[in-house]
Amino acid sequence: MKNNYYAMLFRMKYINRWALMRNLRAETLSEHTLETAFIAHCLAVIAKKRFSENIDPDKVAVTALFHDTAEVITGDLPTPVKYYNDDIKSAYKSIEAAAENKLLELIPEDLREEFTTYYRPDEKIELYVKAADKFSALIKCKEELSLGNAEFQKAAKSAEKAIKALKLPAAEVFLKEFVPSFAIALDESME
Repeated sequence: MKNNYYAMLFRMKYINRWALMRNLRAETLSEHTLETAFIAHCLAVIAKKRFSENIDPDKVAVTALFHDTAEVITGDLPTPVKYYNDDIKSAYKSIEAAAENKLLELIPEDLREEFTTYYRPDEKIELYVKAADKFSALIKCKEELSLGNAEFQKAAKSAEKAIKALKLPAAEVFLKEFVPSFAIALDESME
């Protein structure tokens, strides 16, 4: 029996992000997803180790791997469009849910329940994935700014503001301890 689920997910490499912005270096959905999973895992480890939160970093990381897979169907709708007003925001959430449901339908029925937990995570896991998603955006902005692309200034400020608004202690730690490293050269990062 053939199954198209993973063939669909592997199309993430063809989806470019930041479509309305002039990028000095393009970023694919696959890159974003991997980075978001790395960050989500780290945030959950920080929460578990430093703040004694009852959270599974592995589950958070795997959930992050699936967080934007619906975009192989919907494409990456730019943030200013996606959140332009409540009507568009609500309509896009419906479109995104329909795309996720379509992807879930592609998974063999005996495996589907396991995958559903990644598409419908509990609120705590979703919060960590959301924070990681915002960090991925912030890091992309900082990378573009370091290349001299001033077009990402407002997006960087917006991403940082969104991270702080989450009031997540692990996010504050990541912001303080890890994000500054993205502004240094490779030689410096090995020290």
